[in-house]
Amino acid sequence: MITEVFNNPNYSVITAADGEEGVEKAKSEHPDLIILDVVMPKMNGFQACRTIKSTPELDNIPIIMLTSKDQKSDEFWGKKQGADRYLTKPFKTDELLQAVKALLA
Repeated sequence: MITEVFNNPNYSVITAADGEEGVEKAKSEHPDLIILDVVMPKMNGFQACRTIKSTPELDNIPIIMLTSKDQKSDEFWGKKQGADRYLTKPFKTDELLQAVKALLA
């Protein structure tokens, strides 16, 4: 669904099936921005965010956590791991697009 939001000439989307693959793709592709879920196989989003933000060549990549984990403690933990924005599902497309544009500006 998120891929469809960005399915236009202004964006190029790279996907990963799990947290470990996401971290590896971040290392190899150096994306402009990363959108992570918290609930992922092999490595959860908190771990992936922390790994990315603690890697010097990746630490400046903005990260949006987009997840169903909607407790204040989850948001606190996500931001503590380095997430630049924490959005919860269900999300409004405009809200996600606005966050992406702000972080890429």
